[in-house]
Amino acid sequence: MAMQWEGKSFIDNLPKIYGIYTGGFLVFFALMAVCEQFGMSAQTIGIMFVLFTLVIYAVIGVLSRTTAVEAYYVAGRSVPPVFNGMATAADWMSGASFVAMAGGIFMSGHPYMAFIVGWTGGYILVATLMAPYLRKFGCYTVPDFIGTRYGGKLTRFVAIVVLVVASFTYVTAQITATGTIAARAFLIPFEIGVWLGLFGILVCSMLGGMRAVTWTQVAQYIVLIIAYLVPIFWMSMKQGLGFLPHIEYGAAVQRIMELEPLLGVGTAAVDSVEGLKALTTLHATPPEGALAAWKFVTLTACMMIGTASLPHILMRYFTTPSVRDARTSVAWSLFFIFLLYFSAPALATLSKLQMIDPNLMTSIIGDSIDKVNSLAWIRNWGEVGLLAIRDSNADGILQINEFFLNPDIIVLATPEIAGLPYVISGLVAAGGMAAAMSTADGLLLAMANALSHDLYYKIIDPKAETRKRLMTARVLLLVIGAGGAAVASLKLTGILGAVAWAFCFAMSGLFVPLVLGVWWKRANRQGALAGMVVGLGVGWWYLLAVRNPEAWYGLAKPWVGLDDLRFGIVGTIASAIAMIVVTLLTPEPDEATQRMVDEVRIPSGDTIIPSKA
Repeated sequence: MAMQWEGKSFIDNLPKIYGIYTGGFLVFFALMAVCEQFGMSAQTIGIMFVLFTLVIYAVIGVLSRTTAVEAYYVAGRSVPPVFNGMATAADWMSGASFVAMAGGIFMSGHPYMAFIVGWTGGYILVATLMAPYLRKFGCYTVPDFIGTRYGGKLTRFVAIVVLVVASFTYVTAQITATGTIAARAFLIPFEIGVWLGLFGILVCSMLGGMRAVTWTQVAQYIVLIIAYLVPIFWMSMKQGLGFLPHIEYGAAVQRIMELEPLLGVGTAAVDSVEGLKALTTLHATPPEGALAAWKFVTLTACMMIGTASLPHILMRYFTTPSVRDARTSVAWSLFFIFLLYFSAPALATLSKLQMIDPNLMTSIIGDSIDKVNSLAWIRNWGEVGLLAIRDSNADGILQINEFFLNPDIIVLATPEIAGLPYVISGLVAAGGMAAAMSTADGLLLAMANALSHDLYYKIIDPKAETRKRLMTARVLLLVIGAGGAAVASLKLTGILGAVAWAFCFAMSGLFVPLVLGVWWKRANRQGALAGMVVGLGVGWWYLLAVRNPEAWYGLAKPWVGLDDLRFGIVGTIASAIAMIVVTLLTPEPDEATQRMVDEVRIPSGDTIIPSKA
């Protein structure tokens, strides 16, 4: 029989339960540190960390299994705001946030701060425009809101299409991150690592749906935030920057900018080899010029609007007990997310200084290539194809632009770069796996739930019994997950690139219908259909055209700096124009629908759609 992970007694004991869990994880960390001192190999430590956390998540997933519809889809609407904030933060702290973002800052500096500003600021839009009102509506999924608010099976179907396009693009990035971590931890090919990561993801979500994912994500957040912060404080102390590295790493930035000209950063004729990148200048200040400012603002806007459009994030606020709790939950989400995002620039800066400063024992630039190649972390990351060294001038000395790496490995490799005990590397690997798995769980669940609830139950077979609906959802989890792993193994784009595309797809097709569905009672079915179809269609066309302008006869060379990471701007504008124009040209909704929209904006009172058993 499944353990009843809900009810007043369980909810009241959540602080105690997760306090014990955190203490147990720290004890395991200490045990691994002792084992390292007694000679346990680095590879064994890495495997133990990853396997230990995977087993914990699997146990939570199995114990949370359920056959109740409301528990499977919305965790019984019983998740307290603080814990929903932690679960949302874990859902949000994807492979891009944990693994890739600091790597982008490491390579290029200030321009990548647009991701941090946009991803954090997006929760302001979620809190003010979306979360409380969608919770008041009482729906299970985002297409459920679209279909009920505007009416019609076609409207619901188009919303499902947009959700799947955006979420599938996003989930491939998360499976890529799990594959990267598994490849390094187990020293296996990346193409095998993605399938191992997928197995862990499915165990967490398949049996218990949203209830299992929620309690697993709380556990994953605890692991990932500890794993992210420990190396930062450790490096800060080693570099003499004190106990508050988040506000004291300015000296490290200054030192990097002094060293870069001396080392010749960015002066090589080539800046990539075998898909890897050479180190580039750390842009500590904003690039000059109106175009640079415009590109920063538009990327920030895409990340903000995309955040407020992502179905797997909006779904998290369907799980709170009340509308007030949904609003409070957003505030807690922002706090828990802030802890990591405020740390990312410090991690990138301290890691880069650790690598290039000759005064630090871990610096590799200027050493003999034979000596550098003998380092365990260089050898191990090179074996999985994520790092390479090329002696371009054949002098046997490693120059700054002869060192090539995948930016996505920076966070994972930082403990080894800094010469920290390998137990820290195992901890970071476990944290990165937790970040990628938690987001992948949410994304796969969003897609499977939309297809099983909105497509199968609401459109194809409205009389389907509960057992059949839940079985359909679980089968879809398997199918979608396998498809994501297959695409991830092709390495079509980097983690951050895939994530940016997902945000742009979501905002192109969903943002305008969602916002106007809450705030404009005149918005109607025809307008919503036009907004979704035109927005997604124009956004997709612009992405394809910018990526391959020759095939489109130059019709879509990037407009005013709107490249493939910013195509959501074009899609959202097209969506807004189409929806507003078509709405004004067609009849307004009936009085019942307009009263429903008025009611949904009132924070108190019953939900619009009553809870279902």
